[in-house]
Parts: sequence; structure tokens; C-alpha cells
Amino acid sequence: QKYGVAEGRPLTDLKAMAKAAGEQCPSFTPSGGETLDEVKERARDFFEFLCQLAVELEQKEQDGAASRSAGLCEEQFAFPWTNHCSEIELSSGNSGASNILNANVLVVSHGAYMRSWIGYFVSDLSCTLPTNLTKSQLSSVSPNTGVSHFLVKLENGDLLKPVITCVCLNQDSHL
Repeated sequence: QKYGVAEGRPLTDLKAMAKAAGEQCPSFTPSGGETLDEVKERARDFFEFLCQLAVELEQKEQDGAASRSAGLCEEQFAFPWTNHCSEIELSSGNSGASNILNANVLVVSHGAYMRSWIGYFVSDLSCTLPTNLTKSQLSSVSPNTGVSHFLVKLENGDLLKPVITCVCLNQDSHL
């Protein structure tokens, strides 16, 4: 999140600014700063960019496979593609009737930004959550080096209707 006049200053300064404005710190936007809605919009834009990139690379890979079978050079791509699902099988029961894209993407960021991204997944994209997840865990900031794992399904390259399943959220058991 961009904090405008509070950028780079101690959290105590931000809290004092929020109190002086009669607001709570998490929702307070300092002058020149970014609102929580703007952070969420930036997270949405980044997610849509990743999905579009994955679909384009899959199309290039398919085109490359056709040209390789014709004896042309093999291209190298940014993502390691796999022919299997992750830990949770998201089979739709179509027995292969749909084209499911599989890509492994690692996103590393600050916990507050990831909380906005996860909020977008849950509130706007109806992400399926683990049954043992509490509301406080959902709204908490990830611990340092916390890991969240999501499966994103883009059937037939449909960028408008991703199906998202949360495998784990803000895990730190690896520490």
C-alpha cells in the first residue's frame, strides 16, 4: 500500500495521523496515499494479468508443440507447465471434455497486499475456503514467510470465470 505523506515513517506516526483524522489505522488513507479499495483494484489487475499471461503462454506452447511436430525449433517459456493437478483434484466430471490449464506461479509480497488479494478472491471471485478456516484467520495479515496456496482453474481459457480453491492460508509450519 502506498502511504503518501506517511511513507517510510514509523507506524506510530500513521496511527497518530489516523487518530487526528478521527479514523482507525487500517482504513485510514494519508494524504497522497492509496485507499484499501485501490490496493484491492491493483491486486485484481495483477491477478487478471497473471491469468492472461498463463493463457497466452499455454497457447504459445500448443502452437510450439504443433511446430515441433513439424520439425521446427522448440521455444522456452516462463512457467513450468505440468500435466497434472496439485494436491487437490478439481475434476469436473467431464472426463476430459474441457481444456484445463495448469501452471505453477509463485507470488511474493507483503502480507497486507496479500490480504487484499485474498479478500478479492473471496468476496469477488467466490473462492472456496478450507472448512477449518476461521474469520480471524481470513482477515489476518500473513506472518513473515507465510504461505498461502490457491488452485485457480481457467476452464477453456475463460478469464472471466476463474474457479479458485484455497488449499491453505497463511501457513507458517515450515518455520
